[in-house]
Amino acid sequence: MAQVPQRFFDALAVRTWCGLSLAALGRAREEIDAINVYPVADGDTGTNLYLTVESAVAAVEAVFAAHEVDEAPRDGSEAPRDGAGGPSLADAVGAMAHGALIGARGNSGTILAQLLRGMAQVLAARSDNDHTAGHGLQRALRHAAASARQAVAHPVEGTVLTVASAAAEAADGAGGDCAEVARAAYEGARAALAATPGQLAALERAGVVDAGGHGLVTVLAALVETFTGRAPVPVAAPHARVESAVEGQCAAEEGDGDGPAFEVIYLLEAEDAAVARLRQRLDALGDSLVVVGGDGLWNVHVHVDDAGAAVEAGVEAGRPYRIRITHFGHGDAHTTKAERPPRERAQRAVVAVVPGEGLAALYTEAGATTLLARPGEPPASGELVQAVRRAHAREVVLLPNDAELRHTAAAAAEQARTEGIRVALIPTRSAVQGIAALAVHESERRFDEDVVAMTSAAGATRHAEVTVAERQSWTTAGICQAGDVLGLIDGDVAVIGADVSQVAATVLDRMLSAGGELVTLVLGDEAPESVADHLEARVREAYLAVDTVVYRGGRQGALLLVGVE
Repeated sequence: MAQVPQRFFDALAVRTWCGLSLAALGRAREEIDAINVYPVADGDTGTNLYLTVESAVAAVEAVFAAHEVDEAPRDGSEAPRDGAGGPSLADAVGAMAHGALIGARGNSGTILAQLLRGMAQVLAARSDNDHTAGHGLQRALRHAAASARQAVAHPVEGTVLTVASAAAEAADGAGGDCAEVARAAYEGARAALAATPGQLAALERAGVVDAGGHGLVTVLAALVETFTGRAPVPVAAPHARVESAVEGQCAAEEGDGDGPAFEVIYLLEAEDAAVARLRQRLDALGDSLVVVGGDGLWNVHVHVDDAGAAVEAGVEAGRPYRIRITHFGHGDAHTTKAERPPRERAQRAVVAVVPGEGLAALYTEAGATTLLARPGEPPASGELVQAVRRAHAREVVLLPNDAELRHTAAAAAEQARTEGIRVALIPTRSAVQGIAALAVHESERRFDEDVVAMTSAAGATRHAEVTVAERQSWTTAGICQAGDVLGLIDGDVAVIGADVSQVAATVLDRMLSAGGELVTLVLGDEAPESVADHLEARVREAYLAVDTVVYRGGRQGALLLVGVE
């Protein structure tokens, strides 16, 4: 089905481009993963690019959603639709760049985030008559390519940087509107991609094109579709043999030898001067250094042997957070066959998505493999699949612990099944339901019996949360304002108030009115210290024979999670 073309590079075009890019990368992800041999043959470039764009899409959609709430009439009539007084181009491209920055994964994803940031800097600064025309897109592509090169400590030709530069150069030679410029950029990038094996020995040995470059061509194809209404002929990446993933990996091993053992990625709040010093220190520690961002927020990516030193360098520069450290384990370019003794699979494992560090520790102590879902950053199906693989078991029970992750978790389970893993998805809607399921888990039972017992325990647990409204909104309990305390029971807003303890007590009373034997309270870092004591006292005084257990959830988003079983 043909896409309705956008005439100008406005906010709606940004939204369309991001959505088309995500869909295209979803289709191409496995192919891109399979040809990933540089800088590390870890087979995740397609997945990393997908996750990076997914974060950009979420940020753009949030801007549109927030604007719809802000502009909605207060008399109950229908809110204005997209395109009528919607967000500005600056709002949309700013959200796109910020979303990509905070969600960037891997070397190529980090570079893509800088490319999008470079485009956003130009497009957001132009006048309405300038940025919507083809020459505005030309300048944006040119600045994007230049800023991406500056972000990489040691640029290498034959990579996504080469493809980006070729796209910008081809766009500069085009005339006409955004559609013509986008088409020229795509064709230039496609030609450059075909030439990458001749520029980089690791690609030539493996018989593949650059994976990151392939991903950028895919994103530019989505840009063409945005302005023409039709996608160009799909990239049949020259020399890209999907079935040669193992061959390419082995070729990289033979040529590259030993390298750093860890990939370290983190977001960093720091001043420009401190980041300049950080670049020098990290460059001395390892390789594949990419530092992108600006205006006080940066995404840092580096391959090192001493992961602790890389994080410490970030601490000296500012405040690092969302730290991800990945060991280049079995099957990457940094290990030899002699170092790869096969690890025996466990018979059964539980994989759970958890919203805070405290709960992650609790689940881990109980034997689960955890995936941390930070507030506002739900994991993608690719991350869930990776967590299932990390569990290294023949049978896996998957606990999404979020109603909105149901479809994502189902897609991940289906993918894992194609890899020979038996997966059962228990549709837990809250981490407290996951706690109840994990409490009855017994790996010695037959798989089906274990799944039934865990499902029953989760289903018998009512769940609630207390949180703070971020903006004005219409809820099942009425209109709330930004800053109001909300009590949600089984996913629906049931209480709106001003005091955390009062709202929490009202929620608990409503839940226990239907009976219960055990109350589980999970406190977030921002919850008042007195809340737990107040609720425990209330249960003791008003509900005989009901026990209470309290956990610290850490930075879990909600002030309080409540479970009643």
